[in-house]
Amino acid sequence: MPRPTSDVQAFEAHATDADLDDLRARLAAARLPEAETVYRAAPGPRRWEQGVPLADLVDVVNYWRTGYNWRSFEERLNRIGQFRTTIDELGIHFLHRRSARADATPLLLTHGWPGSIAEFIDVVDELADPKDADAPAFHVVVPSLPGFGYSDKPATTGWGTEKIAAAWVELMGRLGYRKFAAHGGDWGGVITTILGGRFPAHVLGIHTTTAQAPPGLTTDGLTAAERKWTEDTRDFWRHRAAYAKQQATRPQTIGYSLTDSPVGLLAWILDKFAEWTDTEDSPFETVSRDRVLDDVTLYWLTRTGASSARIYYESHNSLDPELRVDVPSAITVYPRDIEKCPRPWAQERYRQIVRWRSPETGGHFPSLEVPGYFVKDLQEGLAAVLAANR
Repeated sequence: MPRPTSDVQAFEAHATDADLDDLRARLAAARLPEAETVYRAAPGPRRWEQGVPLADLVDVVNYWRTGYNWRSFEERLNRIGQFRTTIDELGIHFLHRRSARADATPLLLTHGWPGSIAEFIDVVDELADPKDADAPAFHVVVPSLPGFGYSDKPATTGWGTEKIAAAWVELMGRLGYRKFAAHGGDWGGVITTILGGRFPAHVLGIHTTTAQAPPGLTTDGLTAAERKWTEDTRDFWRHRAAYAKQQATRPQTIGYSLTDSPVGLLAWILDKFAEWTDTEDSPFETVSRDRVLDDVTLYWLTRTGASSARIYYESHNSLDPELRVDVPSAITVYPRDIEKCPRPWAQERYRQIVRWRSPETGGHFPSLEVPGYFVKDLQEGLAAVLAANR
């Protein structure tokens, strides 16, 4: 396999003590509103009708200030292996974990918002060196989207999903991976779809949890369950997507709050973890406070509240309606995800679906909610993809 090019540099995460002290001081001095007027005793999903309940937020803020250990997360990132390179004059950060297996396939994992590379740190090792010798192994690359984490913040417009997909092909080439498989959810799912559609010479196949149907399809011929999926998705975009409209139209305005107030940032992100996970009340039923705070603290320390929001400004509703994906595709639709695409609709864009799964549990963050199932599903889905290439 070709060696990585010299314009890839090793990177280590290390926040200053001053930044961590400042974070704790801001948390201690936070000004909080009164409790929501729909107060109800836990548990129950209706407690969240007006957003994050005050009692829940106070509990997480106190833990963030007195119990959470950021250094532990930094050490895990550094153990996996972190790097940076410059593509189109923008610094791109990524994790890179090579497998010990000679038959390993390069695999690109792309996160979305309000996620980050933190979504994947618990699954990277098992994907690279699986305990089951019969499972496929991967050289795992996990980039931080432009404007997220330790990647640079674009200073001009133009860094939408199409440009990001092209940058990912360049990134993988620099690592010596001319051909690779790709996975993503949320914005990562959109980028993965573009990778499969625009770059079939480089992409062996894709796995996504966010299949994107072309516009204008009817529900004729769909099963009752599939029609319910379309209704749920339509309901989400009509009634629960104010955050996306805000970030697509005024990312700078909300960005001031997200960059200046750690409590504001926490509430903005925690709201999505609560609503988008397969839980009955709190997201912490399936995702630990530490994992959520790894993600939120990464946004805070890198001051990416505004820059990450701009991916909506750049790319909201911008996926080419004519884009077709001819490479082998594996698709998994989790029951509590925010967008659920029926297979007959997906087949209009993804022309070679080699595996389709709709598990009984899981939401928008499966690598955090159901990591064991997520890894097995990804291994089996990509095994089907690779088999279709033979």
